[in-house]
Amino acid sequence: MSALRVSFVAFAALTLVAGCARDETEATGDSAAGVAAPAEFARAASIEGGFKTPESVRFDPIDDVYFISNINGSPDQKDNNGFISRVRAEGGEIDSLMFIAGGRGSVTLHAPKGLALTGDTLWVTDIDVVRAFDKKTGSPIASYPVRGAVFLNDIVAGPDGALYITDTGIRFTDSGVSHPGPDRIFKLTRAGEVSTAFQFRPAIGPNGIAWDDANQRFIVGGFAENQIVTWKPGETRTTTIATGKGQFDGIERLADGRVLISTWTDSSIYVLDGSALVRAVPGVPSPADIGVDTKRNRVAVPIFGGDRVELFAIPAKDGM
Repeated sequence: MSALRVSFVAFAALTLVAGCARDETEATGDSAAGVAAPAEFARAASIEGGFKTPESVRFDPIDDVYFISNINGSPDQKDNNGFISRVRAEGGEIDSLMFIAGGRGSVTLHAPKGLALTGDTLWVTDIDVVRAFDKKTGSPIASYPVRGAVFLNDIVAGPDGALYITDTGIRFTDSGVSHPGPDRIFKLTRAGEVSTAFQFRPAIGPNGIAWDDANQRFIVGGFAENQIVTWKPGETRTTTIATGKGQFDGIERLADGRVLISTWTDSSIYVLDGSALVRAVPGVPSPADIGVDTKRNRVAVPIFGGDRVELFAIPAKDGM
């Protein structure tokens, strides 16, 4: 194991220990923590079987499968051993553990993170490149280098057909993790043109990103800060809509307007409804980029440090 990998594991372990300590001592009634998990957010299933540092889950309602990105090593090392798994959503059976694998055939894939689907194309962020694959065959379609990118993370399709990608602005060294920035949102157009859509000042370590169609805005979670912010294309600043435990990762907006957010700080999934953050699922260590199974109303949580994916039932919104 390389020194770089050891540094990251140590960082993650310290994060989790600190988060657990805070979670045990802080009152659950403060506005950021919300309340304990509702009984309806019950564990539905656990998927295991060879995942290696799973980072993101994307549900494909057309083919009824989950795509799961696996870093398989250090998050910023160009080792060409990352892979993407394909899992049958019905029953949770692994259809193909290494559906797309770096170093196999003509595939290059180092440390895959965020996933997005547009038509039959599966998009993947990979350190400083956005890669496109055929979702049915796994064949590579294209790669788009993002000049100046530090740590590409999450990716989502915008209302204009372009893809929007967060750059968390962190680096991994032998001495640990630093956050030199810059922190940005990049835009990749249908024509393959890449540009900086927004730069965060102050830096928040943007991680998860989701499109909020009802309000015509993006929702972004900060990993380096404790803010959930919104940003509309063309605007020069963000708006903070909630604060919480911090170290936010995955963000998914539900059809009913609620937003699910994962946080490493206290190993939980939160529900954002308006400006209130309420803890919905506790006890999920290192919850990375979550995905939503819209067919079964489940949230899929990749356990970054546990090499598995946990599924939880999403209850209906009160009054609906």
